[in-house]
Amino acid sequence: MPTVTEAIQSRFSAHSYDPTHALSTQEIADLIDLARHAPSAFNLQNWRFIAVHTNEAKTKLLPLAYGQQKVVDAAVTFIVCGALDPHKTISASLRPAVDAGILDEATFTGWVGAVEGMYAQNPAMQRDEAVRSASLAAMTLMMVATERGLASTPMIGFDQPGVAAAFNLEDREIPVMMITVGRAGTTNWPQKPRKATSDILSIV
Repeated sequence: MPTVTEAIQSRFSAHSYDPTHALSTQEIADLIDLARHAPSAFNLQNWRFIAVHTNEAKTKLLPLAYGQQKVVDAAVTFIVCGALDPHKTISASLRPAVDAGILDEATFTGWVGAVEGMYAQNPAMQRDEAVRSASLAAMTLMMVATERGLASTPMIGFDQPGVAAAFNLEDREIPVMMITVGRAGTTNWPQKPRKATSDILSIV
């Protein structure tokens, strides 16, 4: 099992998967059980995952992914959704933290009010937060997959309205990206070189 550092340094975006490899529904649930620990503003947890796993569902997804074979060959493709209207769900998201004694009632009330003030009348902020939250969860999912010896890749090349319609997303849900997960095939590139730290870091 790789360390976090080893997983970061070795993870690559796969375009080739072993089509004979399958994941059980429990293994898929276990990946998301860990991905849900990703951070989100105010602990909104404004994300949802759709696991495209069956042959029927993969066949439906393939044309919406512009014919990219990896959505068929991978064991599962996750549609990672970010949710709008976080001010409508913040109370339910935060109440378990109060019940666990982590937050007091005053903090709970303050955060609920802050979310209402920040997002209720600001659709652009809602969308930004949906994309941020879903992206953090997606990266967490890919790191979990790497730890378990699985390949993954993020995908933005798909018909977003078509995916939303075909997989019954709610109007408040945005399909931010898709993540293919499975056993790596034989024709993948290793991780491509990254820019030097000195090129991207300013310390002030």
